[in-house]
Amino acid sequence: MIVQPIYSCNRHSTKPSRLVKSLPLLTLLALCYLESIPANAETNDPALLTLQRIFGAEEFHSESWGPACWLKDGSGFTTLETSDKYKNDIKNKDAQDVVRYNPQNGRKEIIVSATDLIPPGTNEALKIDDYAWSDDTSKLIVFTNSKRVWRRATRGDYYVFDLRRKLLIKLGGKAKPSTLMFATLSPDGRKVAYVCERTVFVESLDSGHITRLSSRGSDTIINGTSDWVNEEEFDLRNGLRWSPDSKYVAYWQFDTSGVREYSLINNTDSLYPAITSYAYPKAGETNSACRIGIVSVKGGKTHWFHVNGDPRNHYIPALEWAKDSSGVVIQRLNRLQNTNQLIFMSCNGKESHVILTETDAAWVEVMNNWQWMDKGKRFLWLSERDGWQHLYSIDPTTRETKLITPGNFDVIELAGMDVPNGWVYFIASPTNAAQRYLYRTSLDGSENIVQISPTSQPGTHSYEFSQDCRYAIHTYSSFGNPPVIDLVELPSHHSIRVLEDNAKLRAKVALLQRCPTEFFRVGISNGVALDGWCIKPSHFDPSKKYPVLFHVYGEPAGQTVLDRWGGENFLWHWMLAQQGYFVMSVDNRGTPAPRGREWRKSIYRKMGVIASADQAAAVQEILRQRSYLASDRVGIWGWSGGGAMSLNAIFRYPDIYRTAMAVAFVSDERFYDTIYEERYMGLPAENKEDYKNASAITFAKQLKGNLLLVHGTGDDNCHYQNFEVLVNELIKENKSFSMMSYPNRTHSIREGKNTKLHLFETLTEFLKEKLPLLPQK
Repeated sequence: MIVQPIYSCNRHSTKPSRLVKSLPLLTLLALCYLESIPANAETNDPALLTLQRIFGAEEFHSESWGPACWLKDGSGFTTLETSDKYKNDIKNKDAQDVVRYNPQNGRKEIIVSATDLIPPGTNEALKIDDYAWSDDTSKLIVFTNSKRVWRRATRGDYYVFDLRRKLLIKLGGKAKPSTLMFATLSPDGRKVAYVCERTVFVESLDSGHITRLSSRGSDTIINGTSDWVNEEEFDLRNGLRWSPDSKYVAYWQFDTSGVREYSLINNTDSLYPAITSYAYPKAGETNSACRIGIVSVKGGKTHWFHVNGDPRNHYIPALEWAKDSSGVVIQRLNRLQNTNQLIFMSCNGKESHVILTETDAAWVEVMNNWQWMDKGKRFLWLSERDGWQHLYSIDPTTRETKLITPGNFDVIELAGMDVPNGWVYFIASPTNAAQRYLYRTSLDGSENIVQISPTSQPGTHSYEFSQDCRYAIHTYSSFGNPPVIDLVELPSHHSIRVLEDNAKLRAKVALLQRCPTEFFRVGISNGVALDGWCIKPSHFDPSKKYPVLFHVYGEPAGQTVLDRWGGENFLWHWMLAQQGYFVMSVDNRGTPAPRGREWRKSIYRKMGVIASADQAAAVQEILRQRSYLASDRVGIWGWSGGGAMSLNAIFRYPDIYRTAMAVAFVSDERFYDTIYEERYMGLPAENKEDYKNASAITFAKQLKGNLLLVHGTGDDNCHYQNFEVLVNELIKENKSFSMMSYPNRTHSIREGKNTKLHLFETLTEFLKEKLPLLPQK
C-alpha cells in the first residue's frame, strides 16, 4: 500500500509508453508537447491559457459595477466612483465619492464627496466597504474597516453622514474598533440600531445617546445576529428589524448552551497551537434555542414571543413587520423542515395566529423575498403546492389564496413588484433549465405571462429593480461570454446605457484559442433526461480517443449546468480543453434546477445514492454515444458537495471512473450540520441506514482508481475531520491515494499568498499524471 502525499506541484511525465504509434506524426508530437508542459509553465502566446494567467496574475478578472443603490425618493440611483480630488494623494488615491445618476438622462451629481468622509482628527477618507441611505436620502450610513466573520466581512466600524448638517458621526461611542455589526437606519432616519459584542443597541443621531435594548451577549447568548448554522444555511446574519413607525426593534436571540463545540487548530501562526472553538450542531445533535423579541427604542423589557414546541427543535429563518407596525410575521419551520408556518404575532402579545401552513413529504423552502401589497391586505408567496414553484397572492385575514403564475414551469425568484400599475416581475426559464429570464404578469393573474428579457440574448439575466419598477440594473452573460451590465427601461427592456462592458476581459477572451462548446441532454433510465455541457479540445478529431473530466456538484444547494460566465473554474476547464481534454458537467436529479418539485425532491433521504447513480448512468450513456471518448480515462472532480459526489462516484462505480479529485468534502453525512443534512436526509436516529448508505466513506473499500483528497485544515464548514476519517478508512482498507492539506485555510482554500494557484497546480498535475492525454500501455 502506498499513500502519496503531494508536496510538489511540478511533477509531470513524458513516458514514451504513452505514445500511440498509429497517430499521425504531427499530432503525436503536439500531444507529446502538451503532455510535457508543467502545470505552471509560462507562455507569451495570448491564445493559450495557463494557471499563472488564471490564478496567479488574475488576468481574467471580471469587473462588477457598483455597489448600486436605488433611492426610495425615485430620484435615481447612487454608486461609488474614485474621487478626482485625491488622484495625486497617495494616502487617498482610492478615496471614493458617492454619486447619484438620473436614470433617464444620465446626469451625474456628487452628493457625498470623499472630503465629507474624512473623520475629525485624520486626513484620510473612509474606505467604503458598503453603504445605505435613509428613506429620505438625508443620511448616508457607511460601513468601513470590515473584518471577516466566517463567510463574509460583517464586523467593522460605522459612520453616518448627515447631508443637511454636513456632519460625519461615528457610531458606537467607545466601542472597540471593528466590533459593530448590521447598523441599520430607522425608517424615520433619526436612529440607528446595531449589534456590538452580541448585544443590541440603538443610537440617537440627534443627541448621540446610546441605549442598550437587549440583555448583554455572552459566550452562549447571541442577540441581533445568529449562530453559525443559521447563518450558513438560512443566510441569517442581520438579526434586526425596525418597525415601519420607527418605535420598535424586533430581534433574534440564540442560546447556544448545550450545543457541542467544534475546535479548529492553528499550528502555524504561533509557537504553540491556537484553538478556536464554536458551537456547531452536527446532524442529530442539539440545536441552539431561538426566539424573537420586540423592544421599544426607548429601552425597557423585551417582549418575547412564545409559540408551541421546543425552541431547539424549530427554526425561525425569516421575519417581517406588518405594514401598520401592529406586529410581526415569522416563518417557523419544524426540525424536519417539512412544515413552514407563517405566524402573525402582535406587539402587545395579545394576538397570535397562523396565517398559512406549507407542508411537503420531503422538505419546504423558506420564502426570503415575500412582499406586502394593497397596504398590507395581501402579500406574495412562493409555493410548490401544485408540483411547480409558483407565485400566489394571499389575504392574511381570510387566507384566500390565488395562483397568479399558472403553468408547468417554476418561478425561480420574485424580481420586482409594481403595485400601482398591477404588475409583478419574476425570474424563470420554462424551456431551458440552464438559463434565466425576466417575465411579467399581472398581480391578479388575469394577464398572460410575457417574457421581458430579449430572446436575442440566450443565457442568464439578473436585475436590480428601482423602487417604482421603471428601471433596472441588468446583468447578462452566457457560457464563455463575460457579463455586460447595463441600465434598462421597463417593461420595454430598452437599454439606456452600458454601465460595465468588461471590454478588457472580452478582448483577452477573444484572443484565446477557441474550444467548441455545447449544451445537451442525456437520457438515462425511466424517461429521465439530464442536462449537461461539454467543452471539446481545440483541435477535436472524432476519429481519436480523448480523456474526459466531469465537473460535479450534484447536491440541492447548486447547479453546475448553467448558461452563464463561469469565471476561474470555467477558464481552468478551457485550459484543459486547449491541452486536449474533454471537460463535461451533468446536473443529476436533486439539483435546484427549475424542473419541478419531483425533480428536486426525488433524492429525499437518498442524497448520495440517486445523485451518484444518475451521474454514472449519464457517463455510460455519453460514452456509448460518443465513441471518441476513452472509456478507460474518465475522471471527475468537485468541491464541497461536489467533492462528496466525486468520492461517491469513484467509490460506488469503480469500473467507470479512473480518477477522482475531491476538494473540501463531506465524507460522512453525520459530520455535517443539522439544518442542511436533516432537511434532505431526515433525522439520523430515525434512519441510520439512509445516512450510512448516503455517505461516501461507507464505500471507500471499493476504490480501484486514482484518488486525490484536498482539504483546508481550518475549514469551519466541511470540517477537516471528514478528511482525516476518510484517510483512516482508506489506510485500513489498504488503498493507495494522494492527499494535500492546506494549513489554516477555510472552505474556500484561498487564504495566503499563492494558495489558489498552488491548489490548481496540484489538481492539474495530478490530472495529467493519472488521466493522461495519451493512452498508456
